[in-house]
Amino acid sequence: MATIPFPWPLADVILQHHEHMDGSGYPFGLRGDAIRVESRIVAIADVADAISSHRPYRPSRGIEIANREIRQCAGSFYDPEVVDAYFRPEVQKLLAELYR
Repeated sequence: MATIPFPWPLADVILQHHEHMDGSGYPFGLRGDAIRVESRIVAIADVADAISSHRPYRPSRGIEIANREIRQCAGSFYDPEVVDAYFRPEVQKLLAELYR
């Protein structure tokens, strides 16, 4: 990914999307503003999709369960400002249609 020309460092965004706001994530244990904002956005999209999508090893757990996880971990794992944006009504409407 690092060699593909993008207007932002996509490889870093991907690499950091499992970092947590409290420093408990991986691979570097970054915390807070040390994590790229793009990575903080991808982290929430990733967990919403991972929980809400069918996987070969388990059925979908639903967007409601994903939303509960995101809400419960706001501030510790996920950026509270990004969580607030995720819970805007227009975003939730789109997610409800996508994951019905």
